[in-house]
Order: sequence, then C-alpha cells, then structure tokens
Amino acid sequence: MRIDIDKDVCIGAGQCALAAPKVFTQDEDGLSELLPEAAPGPMVAEAVRACPVGAIRTEEARGA
Repeated sequence: MRIDIDKDVCIGAGQCALAAPKVFTQDEDGLSELLPEAAPGPMVAEAVRACPVGAIRTEEARGA
C-alpha cells in the first residue's frame, strides 16, 4: 500500500496519528508524517477518513 500525505493541504490536526499511531506521527511543524517503520493496516483507512482536509491518500499495490 502506498500512502501519500499532501503537506500543502495538511493542517496538523493529528487525527491520522490518533487513528493509526503505528503508521503516522507529526513532524516538528505539527504536520503529518509517516513513521519509518510504518506497517500499513486497516487503521490507515480510518486515518484517511479522519483527516479533516483530505491530505492523506492511499493506493493499493498492484502486482505485475
């Protein structure tokens, strides 16, 4: 699963980090950021829905 965060849209509400704390954190400016050891799971979809400004998008990996 590919996860993209649009930092130009992110307002630092932190809902993604609350919904999926093993995937998201906030950087020094308070904006959303992926954890280096992120293991995407079902809570990522909840984080996408929880983002008040739609700054997070996901794309399922497709096999060749």
